[in-house]
Amino acid sequence: MARPEKVQAVTDIREGLESAEAVFLTEYRGLSVQAVQDLRRALRASGAEYRVVKMTLAKLAAGAAGIEGLDEFLAGPTALAFAKRDPVATAKALKDFSNAHDVFVLKAGYLSGSILSPEEIARLAEIEPLEVLLARIAGALEAPLRSAAWMFASFARDAASMFSQLLDRKESGETVSEEADEATLPADEPSEITAAKAEEE
Repeated sequence: MARPEKVQAVTDIREGLESAEAVFLTEYRGLSVQAVQDLRRALRASGAEYRVVKMTLAKLAAGAAGIEGLDEFLAGPTALAFAKRDPVATAKALKDFSNAHDVFVLKAGYLSGSILSPEEIARLAEIEPLEVLLARIAGALEAPLRSAAWMFASFARDAASMFSQLLDRKESGETVSEEADEATLPADEPSEITAAKAEEE
């Protein structure tokens, strides 16, 4: 019978695998304690959690989560980086750390149901972070929004001017209907009122 602490450990790893946006497997053999602490801080800043787990328990957790293809990488001193927020930011943090520490190895990753090779993780790290992409989208939308705001403001000013002129004319005794009737008459044809006056004369 499995001991309660092992059952709980498998459950914790499974929940981490299921809730993470992506998971990266790393080999930390040869790293100093200080280097591991630096890595944890960098990953925490990217929204990730870095955990050293027993491989037998990790395999059980992966099987329970329905994840296939990770068993071959779950060997030796392996730690898991759970990307809770942004897989790109986590991949970049891991790649930067790997570039600075030759003994650190990116073994594999798991993203959207697919196993990632170290080369694919490196390419993922080259994508701009989510915050930058959102800022660029917002910037691209800002100009059209400014134009639309100017157009609506211009329309409001023009409408206010038109209504003000109509009110002035109404107060002076002119009506909108009279102006509209006269405006629709052809220039070379007299109105009925003008024709009637001509007959009287």
